[in-house]
Amino acid sequence: MQVSIERLGHLGDGIAPGPVYAPRTLPGEIVEGAIEDQRIEAPRIIAPSPDRVRPQCRHYRSCGGCALQHASDGFVTRWKTEVVRAALAAQGLGAVPDAILTSPPRSRRRAVFAGRRTKGGPLVGFHAPRSDAITRIPDCQLLHPLLISALPALEALVDAGGSRRTALRLSVTVSQDGPDVAVSSGKPLDQALSVDLARIAGQFGIARLAWDGELVALVSPPAQTFGRAAVVSPPGAFLQATAEGETALVSEVRRATRGANNVLDLFSGCGTFSLPLAEDAEVHAVEGNEAMLSALDAGWRGATGLKRVTTEARDLFRRPMLPDELDRFDAVVIDPPRAGAERQVAELARSGISIIAAVSCNPVSFARDARLLMNAGYEIQRLVIVDQFRWSTHVELFAGFRRK
Repeated sequence: MQVSIERLGHLGDGIAPGPVYAPRTLPGEIVEGAIEDQRIEAPRIIAPSPDRVRPQCRHYRSCGGCALQHASDGFVTRWKTEVVRAALAAQGLGAVPDAILTSPPRSRRRAVFAGRRTKGGPLVGFHAPRSDAITRIPDCQLLHPLLISALPALEALVDAGGSRRTALRLSVTVSQDGPDVAVSSGKPLDQALSVDLARIAGQFGIARLAWDGELVALVSPPAQTFGRAAVVSPPGAFLQATAEGETALVSEVRRATRGANNVLDLFSGCGTFSLPLAEDAEVHAVEGNEAMLSALDAGWRGATGLKRVTTEARDLFRRPMLPDELDRFDAVVIDPPRAGAERQVAELARSGISIIAAVSCNPVSFARDARLLMNAGYEIQRLVIVDQFRWSTHVELFAGFRRK
């Protein structure tokens, strides 16, 4: 059956009347295929869009890592801009992005791989689209070359501690000192396996290896640089996906808070924003994870030329900071998880804070929280999409708010 694609859904599938969903299609295209459960799983393109391009990666069709590599950069820019505009419009807000900053190919510095032992040996890669099958990705055009070079080490770990029934989850981050690897769903850790895993870490230059939350090997502390500070984050801790994206976000946050002497950093993590901001202002970092705060504090103490940074372990979802606490600061930075921070933003709206630098990885929750601020008299001074997830449907953004 032939259908005409009208738009893209939030997962990147083309949507035809019905609705009928067709992966890796574009608006305006006519496609053909068997419809099952409102879906054409393998659409044949009858009339392609002028925005259709040849995917850069030879693994594209078999790998589920990218959803939009068949679309031109211009189309992706327009589509992600529209995603943000539509999310804001749904809350009655008319703001539109001022710019979109996209990370280059082969720049993704952290990834979660799947690994399984097979009759033919260890298999490491990404899951195929809508499948538990694992696809090898040795020529991936998304990942940083240092992640690709870690694949033999990951295969050795799977061979030593994996199984045929359950896929291992291998979280890998590029660090200054080598791959930082955290593995989950592996075999139970006993003495023999611990010795084998430590040997593999040393052989392949893995800086740190954690196995189901337990530290197995520390060849060299895997440091990340935040401003002037070197920070050794806990295994598996959050890190901005690309160095280019982090640089863009830090630049926007510093621009928005310029002139502030006392800055509050909410959901601070390990100090992505706190430590660069401390070059110009005193910073109070608040985060629910105490291990991340310890890493931030150690990084600050080991750096030079920074102003005072204090930390506070606090669950901001259950116990948001209140106006009398907030009003001690000149500016606030907030970078919550995907769900946003509705209760905390409501308290910000009640406070006397004049400057808020907001980072979000979900336009829908961002728009909901932005409406609370704008109803309280804030304006968006600058709105920027920072696209660290090239060829994906993921949208991350920065917004600078100032009270009227």
